[in-house]
Amino acid sequence: MTVFLDTGPLGIITNPKKPPSTILALKWVRDMIEAGHRFVVPAIADYEVRRELERAGKLSGLAALDAWNHATSDRFLYLSPSALRLGAKLWAQARNNGTPTADIRELDCDVLIAAQALDTGLHISEFVIATVNVRHLTLFAPAEEWQNIHP
Repeated sequence: MTVFLDTGPLGIITNPKKPPSTILALKWVRDMIEAGHRFVVPAIADYEVRRELERAGKLSGLAALDAWNHATSDRFLYLSPSALRLGAKLWAQARNNGTPTADIRELDCDVLIAAQALDTGLHISEFVIATVNVRHLTLFAPAEEWQNIHP
């Protein structure tokens, strides 16, 4: 299975201070990898974590994020034009169906994370988006709280 990381789990995993939540998340990552699963970081999730690290001047956090993202050659998923187009389509469908996931003036990163995952061509049975809040993401793609995803 491919596990796409939403902002919450990505921030937890890459926290260089290693609080208990990070230690627990890193054990989860190790168990998942040992079971043959792979992790992917959508560029838009990186953006959301990175912008706050940049704002706060957290250089060790930025270094940890970069190290995680590039630990394997296929971990970081660049934002493609086709994912952007799919994201726009999903955003419009949600709004037209009366299920908006963000204010009309917001970028709506959840839609873009889902679009990036869907745009890979993987069947929905082959991936899940690991998150801390499934509500918006499950409108578009398989998503689960990261602690509920097991090897």
